Amino acid sequence: MAGTLYLCATPIGNLGDMTPRVIETLREVDIIAAEDTRNSIKLLNHFEVKTSMTSYHEYNKIEKADYLVEQMMQGKNIALITDAGTPAISDPGEILVQKCQQAGITVTSLPGAAACITALTLSGLSTRRFCFEGFLPSDKKEKAAVLKDLKEESRTMILYEAPHHLVRTLTELYETVGNRRITLCRELTKRFETILPTTLEDALALYEKEEPRGEYVLVIEGKSHQEKKEEEQKQWQTMSIEEHMAYYEKEGMDQKSAMKQVAKDRGVAKRDIYQYLLQK
Repeated sequence: MAGTLYLCATPIGNLGDMTPRVIETLREVDIIAAEDTRNSIKLLNHFEVKTSMTSYHEYNKIEKADYLVEQMMQGKNIALITDAGTPAISDPGEILVQKCQQAGITVTSLPGAAACITALTLSGLSTRRFCFEGFLPSDKKEKAAVLKDLKEESRTMILYEAPHHLVRTLTELYETVGNRRITLCRELTKRFETILPTTLEDALALYEKEEPRGEYVLVIEGKSHQEKKEEEQKQWQTMSIEEHMAYYEKEGMDQKSAMKQVAKDRGVAKRDIYQYLLQK
């Protein structure tokens, strides 16, 4: 009978956030696969976990995943942990999960801390709809494509960033989406936790003077409905009213319906369009 893969969330800073269930599972499994065994040994020693570890990280994620799957097919239970937070979130654990599913191995998650959700709840921005981008791609073309998508994103956006790349990322975001509201979160759950609600413009001004320290979670306001509407209206303004009418009439609308839609697009009353066309 095949074993089970346990996705075990570890604290993102405060050791008090380690759940009893995770501690118990780490003690009972046959192997712990850890992102960095040198870092994880400190955590395991603190909670008196003696289970043997093996490394599983970005640079061995394919071949090591195959090895771990083989071990589980032989009946061994494995716990996957990352340096901090929930495995498979901006983490090679997603590859191992996929391979387990393909092999018919049971995967279960032991929930706990996740920096993206912690930051979102502290941001003061809308939490009803959000998207998680993680770290922006290092490839320039891929990053440009992601930023282009984010420009039109109406949901609250969550990104991760390292301190030495923070100013560059803030600059790219400002140039792409404009002066949106942003909350910068650092040292989450730790003694010097910092939550800074501000704007992209003000954040840039701050960090051009002050050196960023610690890992950051950026929570950025999405494009508002009003902003989208105003942009659409500007786009229609590049057309003459006659061209605008002709566009909808070619789509099969009668003159009255086209007039109503043109007025809506341009943010004016239908009678204004009617009067303009009458004078023409």
